[in-house]
Amino acid sequence: MVATAKSGQLHASWQAAIGHEFEKPYMQDLRAFLKQEKAAGKTIYPPSPLIFNAFNHTPFEQVRVVIIGQDPYHGPNQAHGLSFSVPEGIPLPPSLKNIFKEIESDLDIKMSGSGDLSPWAAQGVLLLNAALTVEQANAGSHQKRGWEAFTDAAITALNAQREGLVFVLWGSYAQKKGGAINPSKHLVLKSVHPSPLSAHRGFFGNQQFSKINNYLTQQGQTPINWKL
Repeated sequence: MVATAKSGQLHASWQAAIGHEFEKPYMQDLRAFLKQEKAAGKTIYPPSPLIFNAFNHTPFEQVRVVIIGQDPYHGPNQAHGLSFSVPEGIPLPPSLKNIFKEIESDLDIKMSGSGDLSPWAAQGVLLLNAALTVEQANAGSHQKRGWEAFTDAAITALNAQREGLVFVLWGSYAQKKGGAINPSKHLVLKSVHPSPLSAHRGFFGNQQFSKINNYLTQQGQTPINWKL
């Protein structure tokens, strides 16, 4: 059975918030689809134990910042369940390179070159892709199969049950997905996507990392240590 069949693999805090989604027809359809794809010999990323990595690294009550991505990286050894992140030792994808450039410019710090964003997740940064799986070498292949409803449920729960979060929406896709977030309860930051196709049209210079930390400080919280 694939990971989606095992709701217990979801951290208990998220299980309480959105675990009921596993019983809905769309999730049963998604489970059947993933099982069928694997039976056909297709390689699916990330590996099954890492599908819910974002939730398991950042429990519901510990979320402070949400960075919304689209779907996992589709190259070998890249995806590990955290949006924009790659495991230690894997070359940085172009968008992540640009994210690091903006951090260095905004905060005047030097990044190490490691693309593993797990230390951010441990500080309360939910690195959430809209779709949680993808077929190897086939970007977007698992979109509109049900994952979006599941991740919408996560965003809806955070929006409703928490206050003072920061939602980071890069690009039109993320902005549409976060369209229902209440800006009177949360800080909503928008810009173009960090992709090389768009970064020069407003991602560079957006200073969103310092804005996040300023907001958290105003909320009486510890700022995020973005340095890796």
